[in-house]
Amino acid sequence: MGTASKSYQYNLGTYHRKVTTANAEAQVWFDRGLIWSYAFHHEESARCFEKAIAEDPGCAMSYWGLAFALGPNYNKPWDLFDEKELKKTLETIEHALTEAKDHAPDSTELEQALVDAVQARVPKGLQEHDFKACNEAYAKAMESVYERFSDDLDVTALFADSVMNLSAWDLWDLKTGKPTPGSRSLEVKGFLEKALEQDNVYEHPGILHLYIHLMEMSSTPEVALVAADHLRNLVPDAGHLVHMPSHLDILVGDYRRAIASNADACLADEKYHNEHGGDNFYSFYRMHDYHSLIYAAMFAGQSKVALEAVSRMERSLPASLLSIESPPMADWLENFSSVRVHVLVRFGRWQELLSLPFPNDKDLYCVTIAMIHYGKGVAYAAMGDVEKALRERAALKEAVKRIPSSRICGDFPNKSNVVLKVGEAMLDGEIAYRQGDYDVAFRHLEEAIKRDDALTYAEPWPVRILSDLSHSRDIDH
Repeated sequence: MGTASKSYQYNLGTYHRKVTTANAEAQVWFDRGLIWSYAFHHEESARCFEKAIAEDPGCAMSYWGLAFALGPNYNKPWDLFDEKELKKTLETIEHALTEAKDHAPDSTELEQALVDAVQARVPKGLQEHDFKACNEAYAKAMESVYERFSDDLDVTALFADSVMNLSAWDLWDLKTGKPTPGSRSLEVKGFLEKALEQDNVYEHPGILHLYIHLMEMSSTPEVALVAADHLRNLVPDAGHLVHMPSHLDILVGDYRRAIASNADACLADEKYHNEHGGDNFYSFYRMHDYHSLIYAAMFAGQSKVALEAVSRMERSLPASLLSIESPPMADWLENFSSVRVHVLVRFGRWQELLSLPFPNDKDLYCVTIAMIHYGKGVAYAAMGDVEKALRERAALKEAVKRIPSSRICGDFPNKSNVVLKVGEAMLDGEIAYRQGDYDVAFRHLEEAIKRDDALTYAEPWPVRILSDLSHSRDIDH
């Protein structure tokens, strides 16, 4: 093994897929690229595939991997690429696809099939219908590959990924527990569970990762807990994979384990951040892992853990990162600057809320400013100063109007201005409650619940629980 491979400091476990290359270094870099792609760290995945290409320019699968890593994924479909980013990305992908096709004749039959399939993943134009068409074409192409090589775990994972991306974050109807109309969730469940019966499947990060994403929205998320437990320590330095089991831990109420997994994930993320910095899209996943740690700690009543994680997150979220225009980092990340407000509200730290300063840059920190108004409004109401709470309520409504529709909430894929409408109704309920108008208060909280229920599945604050708590306080009163 060469010097470059020996110096690579990330522990990615032992997963290996043999590809057609006589160069041992190229094989090592290919394996790393594939694992990182399963871990949704697409930039590091692409970097590894480029290293593999440098070691063996004739390896078709390394070009395939580069094209795959740079394309759309479950959390970032084509329509969320900004124009500049999309143009540059498509140029790189098209070159990789050409090289993959040129070198495919020297590859195995399965590798040739994968190279052929990924050609369909590039849109013919730059409109939404073009994106939809290429996603469908790629899923159809991968279905053909799966029909020929259904016992191959990588083929199964890639096929599952292609189909799930047709209905990303919309796989199940949360009210009925049934698949959403037009989704192929039961089909994916069937072939992933068939794969889970194979030997060595618990060593495959892609299968385990996708099965968690598939089942977390279902009415039976607990069935994926075994897969989650195998994934927990499988790829120690891939923060997102270390974090993923916590999606299920939260749903089944295992907050202790959710805290532990997210704490480990944050350490892995910080290891990568210390070497490469934060000027990359993986910063979104890094913030999500911090957010999930904070979220679990809030549910567990651990204010110290939550506040320490908030401070770590804030330190790694400088204005310079938010100011990057392509991709538009503020749209993806600025909302995380507002998380401290949620923690202080959760633990009733009213004076700290009232002391929170507003950022100077009202455009860059538009979500944070709105959230601070929300938090101060709750604090004033809780302390009995309804007049000041009403002023904050008015300021909140004006602040929400300033938030562009492109700003994503931490509860991806929801938009911040939509999520804050839940906060508006909650604050209205809190104020009415403090005014002694309980019927009006509960109507506002019920409205907050309706707005919350209308959000796309994510990991949101439980408005129903807050409503129940308010009813309990009324009974006590």
